[in-house]
Amino acid sequence: MEQRKREPAYKLNIGQILSGNPIIEQQETEQGQKERFKFLELNNKQIIRVNIVSNVIDKYMSEGDSRWASITLDDASGQIRIKVFGEDIEKFKEINQGETLLIIGLIRSFNNELYIAPEIIKKTDPKYLLIRKLEIEKNQPKTQTPEQKQEANSINDQIIQLIKEGEINGGIDTEQLILKLNTVPPKTINQEITKLLEQGTIYEPRPGRVRYLG
Repeated sequence: MEQRKREPAYKLNIGQILSGNPIIEQQETEQGQKERFKFLELNNKQIIRVNIVSNVIDKYMSEGDSRWASITLDDASGQIRIKVFGEDIEKFKEINQGETLLIIGLIRSFNNELYIAPEIIKKTDPKYLLIRKLEIEKNQPKTQTPEQKQEANSINDQIIQLIKEGEINGGIDTEQLILKLNTVPPKTINQEITKLLEQGTIYEPRPGRVRYLG
């Protein structure tokens, strides 16, 4: 039997989930056309499963023939509900308001509301809210201000100019670049040299010495 690839569970906060673009397709059924959630478009990724840490602020258990339950979660970046149906409502019985949960589940959409169908629900220490926040911030793409971009371009231009000037001597050592650009951190210079090597603008005739290729 063919096994389906298991989708990765992306570590996100609720605000990120709500800021994504839900992709919905029209599906033909015996009852007519039906909307089906395909994936959440976020940061050039197609997200179906998520891994979140959040606090429980509300719980609802339905009564009567329609058996379903929902828990409202809040992690300070936004609120979202997790929902279960039928016998799965037993998963919510021991969960109480104020508790912190780690949830792994599938993103779903109904009536223009995004919610999560949980696969794993685990009570956890509230400190993991902060840990997850720091983890997500660390993985966020860093954006440069116009001033930072201008400074980076200026350093890049200075390095290229010095390398060009060194051509008369068959290149220049990276140590010399660091000495000549003594107001720029050595780490920044090495990072710029690596970029120029990757771009093919310069090359290394031997380790620690660079030449201009153009």
